[in-house]
Amino acid sequence: MLTSADLYSRDLDSLLNSLPDFKPHEVDLITAAYQRAEQAHSGQRRKSGEPYFTHCVAVASILADMKMDAESVAAGLLHDVVEDSDVSVEILRGEFGSTIAKLVDGVTKLKNLPIKNVAAGNTRRTSAINREMEYIRKMLLTMGDDVRVVLIKLADRLHNMRTLGYMPRHKQQSVAQETMDIFAPLANRLGIWQMKWELEDLSFRYLNQDAYRSIAKALDERRDERERYVNRIKERLTKELSKAKITKVTITTRPKHIYSIYSKMTKKDLPLEQIYDIRGMRVLVDSLAECYLALGIVHNLWRPIPGEFDDYVANPKDNFYRSLHTAVHDDEGKTVEVQIRTWEMHEDAEYGIAAHWRYKEGKNGHDQAFEQRLEYLRRLMEFGPELNDASQFVDTVKSEVFQDRVYSVTPNGDIIDLPVGATPIDFAYHIHTDVGNRCRGAKVNGRLMPLNYKLQMGDQVEILTAKRGGPSMDWLNTDLDYAITNRARTKIRHWLRKQNRDKHIIMGREVLERELKRLGVLEKVTFESVAKLHNFDKLDDFLAAIGAGDVTGPQITNRVLEEERRKSAESVSDDDLLKPRSRPVGANVAKGVSIMGAGGLLVNLARCCAPMPGDDIIGYITRGRGVTVHRGECPNIAASRETERLIDVSWGPGDEAQRYLVPVEVVAYDREGLLREISTIIADQRVNIASIDVSTRQHIATLNLQLEISSNQQLTRILNLIDLVPNVVEARRRNTG
Repeated sequence: MLTSADLYSRDLDSLLNSLPDFKPHEVDLITAAYQRAEQAHSGQRRKSGEPYFTHCVAVASILADMKMDAESVAAGLLHDVVEDSDVSVEILRGEFGSTIAKLVDGVTKLKNLPIKNVAAGNTRRTSAINREMEYIRKMLLTMGDDVRVVLIKLADRLHNMRTLGYMPRHKQQSVAQETMDIFAPLANRLGIWQMKWELEDLSFRYLNQDAYRSIAKALDERRDERERYVNRIKERLTKELSKAKITKVTITTRPKHIYSIYSKMTKKDLPLEQIYDIRGMRVLVDSLAECYLALGIVHNLWRPIPGEFDDYVANPKDNFYRSLHTAVHDDEGKTVEVQIRTWEMHEDAEYGIAAHWRYKEGKNGHDQAFEQRLEYLRRLMEFGPELNDASQFVDTVKSEVFQDRVYSVTPNGDIIDLPVGATPIDFAYHIHTDVGNRCRGAKVNGRLMPLNYKLQMGDQVEILTAKRGGPSMDWLNTDLDYAITNRARTKIRHWLRKQNRDKHIIMGREVLERELKRLGVLEKVTFESVAKLHNFDKLDDFLAAIGAGDVTGPQITNRVLEEERRKSAESVSDDDLLKPRSRPVGANVAKGVSIMGAGGLLVNLARCCAPMPGDDIIGYITRGRGVTVHRGECPNIAASRETERLIDVSWGPGDEAQRYLVPVEVVAYDREGLLREISTIIADQRVNIASIDVSTRQHIATLNLQLEISSNQQLTRILNLIDLVPNVVEARRRNTG
């Protein structure tokens, strides 16, 4: 029977055998790290019941398979000792040197975090979620100095995802979502496709089990047929390549990545059978010239599918990925995707920046491609020190670093690199702060375009500036999509902060009043109560923060709605003007919305005020028609003298697909095309107009609409967008009754 010592010895032998061509002193380093980690984790167990140390060995093995250097493999073995034992970073530095100690420290979670400033002198202790955000921020910033920190963390996350099945369901969901949001995109940005695909598939398995199983089952059922088909294609292609003197060629079947297939099915609205890369091949050749020769042979054999050819050799992706991609119809009419690349391109694609460590070592630290990648990463992370809030930092990384990029050009031909979704305002601030501050318009490809236009690849952008003035507060409104990059939003806030405080207070009051009016709660909610929701003790400080751009309209809306939901879930207090009669529970309202507080009674939503989830609500017991649910500020309820008929109700879990009729009023100076523009905005948000009534008096048009809305957030966004339409004076939710 094997003892623990025998198992550990066997694991060490297996790890050492998997290493690249390491020198004797490097093997000794890894052996010492193995023994140190084994001792530190002695007696610790994973959720699976296995010794915790098996995880450390697995992480080191992943790094060895990536052909990482000895220091990385050793740090992989030691990556959890500081966090989970009494071994300190200083001890590791003394035993293994400063480099390995720094790598381990970079992937060690923070145990103690300082008390964070919230606003205007108020403080709170960082939550568990913020602690995780702080850790991710620390790791990503350390990446700028040594990218191996992130490679070790990716290996750690990959093995944790492989063994996630032993965790409770809620933990599976949380870890999988974080992996999908941060770590899979990070692997993609580093060019490590092999790890990216596996992280995505493992995350998708826990985030959407039904879709995962459905696609996996379909792929498995057709595996034999698919393999026979691909073998026939391979045989024919090999013969044609041989005729062209391409004899050193390897043709493999591409692995099927379930999440990639699902994404394409969703994006293109296609069934599984019509996804091209279900049947896919990868052709590996020796030289660049042979890549293009092989491409010509493939297109000569089978008919290329228009729009499905990508030359990532001449135009590499922004993570330096290079390959030729094409999709063709074969003689039977079936589709097959073919990737063509050299062996060097293939290794670079599979291992990304990790592949360059041994090139770097072999060239005395002078690998141009490696240095280009590091410089690229540092440039992406340059905004880091500007953001003190960890959650904001991580959100910015997700939106700016991990997103695909779009390249636009200045009139002088300079290329500006921005995330997809960037606007002319983002473009202007990327050029220079003054250009952004004085931006008043933009020409895109010679035509005037709105400042929230989404830049496309290759657009030529000319920024139109004024001598005076500055940015608008609307540029910070996330519903309006004027500025999406952190660089632009930070510069806008900085300009607004420099303005006079009294002016900020006036501007802030206007914004606050507008947002509360749009929600239909202006008469119900005090400015002081909203300030306290944002942790401000003094109203003027709160208004000044709004005027300076530190607090935005959507943030106000979300905080007020959260408070309304919280109140509606609690019993009505003794101080309320309208006291509920009782608190029975357990009724279901029609259309799938569950409401607590009306047991066994028919429940209807009042037409006069059209309540929807997020609104503060109250029930009114009618004669013969059950309970009618009204908004708390409904004029009909306020006028009612029959307080004994009032009942405490609250929103429960409902159907996300449910829509609610909401009355909206738009007041505008009448002009041609006004109704068309407003209707287009509503249609673009995928909202249906149930009814519309237009009246005009002395050139003032009043539009009363009934919109089918799914959430208060959706309603607020629509009102914000309508408010931008020329000639519109006001757009608000209407209180009827």
